[in-house]
Amino acid sequence: MDFELWMLLGIPFFFGLGWLAARVDINEVVSESRTLPRGYFKGLNHLLNDQPDKAIDSFIEIVKLDPESSDMHFALGNLFRRRGETERAIRVHQNLLARPDLPSDEKAHAQYELGIDYLKAGLLDRAEESFNGLAGTPYAVQARRSLLEIYQREKEWKRAIEAAEDLQASGAGARQIEIAQFYCELAADALVHMAPSDAMRLLDKALEANRHSVRATILRGDALLAQGDVEEALKTWRRVEQQSVPHVALVAARLMDGYRKVGRPQEGVNLLRSYLAEASSIDLIEVVFKAVIELDGVEAAKGLVVEELRRNPTLLGLDKLLEARLMDAPAHVWEELSMVKNLVQRYTQKLARYQCSHCGFKARQFYWQCPGCNRWDSYPPRRTEELNVMN
Repeated sequence: MDFELWMLLGIPFFFGLGWLAARVDINEVVSESRTLPRGYFKGLNHLLNDQPDKAIDSFIEIVKLDPESSDMHFALGNLFRRRGETERAIRVHQNLLARPDLPSDEKAHAQYELGIDYLKAGLLDRAEESFNGLAGTPYAVQARRSLLEIYQREKEWKRAIEAAEDLQASGAGARQIEIAQFYCELAADALVHMAPSDAMRLLDKALEANRHSVRATILRGDALLAQGDVEEALKTWRRVEQQSVPHVALVAARLMDGYRKVGRPQEGVNLLRSYLAEASSIDLIEVVFKAVIELDGVEAAKGLVVEELRRNPTLLGLDKLLEARLMDAPAHVWEELSMVKNLVQRYTQKLARYQCSHCGFKARQFYWQCPGCNRWDSYPPRRTEELNVMN
């Protein structure tokens, strides 16, 4: 009974303490708000109303009245940068860095913001210098991310690998996909310079970083072909199916050429037709279509396209059927068929695009890195807009 009475008496006591603490906090907030310049609230109001120009004018007034206010400098610099006035943003952050009394954490912040200004302005050397000076500061991880972006822009793939590995080691997230792509870039360059052995060594590292890297597998086949080992190249390219069936369209032409070189073209056609049954693609159809015409004739090619159209009706497939029809069309219908094919072809050329799954950027050719958002492996290997003609 005494225990229950103590609890009943304690409830209003603790309630009173909570009320008192809340009053103290409110008084502190009100007191601090009175010390803020009137221009601060004007600038904040302009930002909330999506009026950055007026907000900038208000913050400039505050900076003139209180040049020691670093917070206002940061806000002003960021607003300038958002508006594309990178020169003014650079001056604001340079002025901050020039202050001898600036605390170390704010100095690091100013140096990071200045690096971002340089990056936005395209002054990559200066940006790199700013970010390199942030090692051991609270902005070290952000700086490494920016350095990684710089190295990719400059195509300095070795330094990009080092930066990505540093980020990964710091616990800032996995970077295996990017690291594998950087090794692939180096390997592709080695193949251009006729150094397949160097390419193989680099591709081993790419697959070590990401064993699911389709690009590394494709390039490994290219390196084996450059060394004259066609059979091993064919085996390697066929591994793409195990990694990603849709990506076989990217190696279809390589496979067909390889099987021709070893004297087994029919085996190549049969393989590609099996891929076509698993993952229909206009790029795959084109390779198989040409190979079937070469080996089995026009009628067999027509049958292939008709079968594919029934299974997966698209305008791009219709274009291939019209192409086959034109090959042995009678003279009195050839002109009409040709006109229809030209109309369909012009339309399908506008539709046949690869599309980035991240930013939606469309391109005629396949990219491992999106030109729009710079993401790696963001392009599905099938061209979009293969519209169903039955819709």
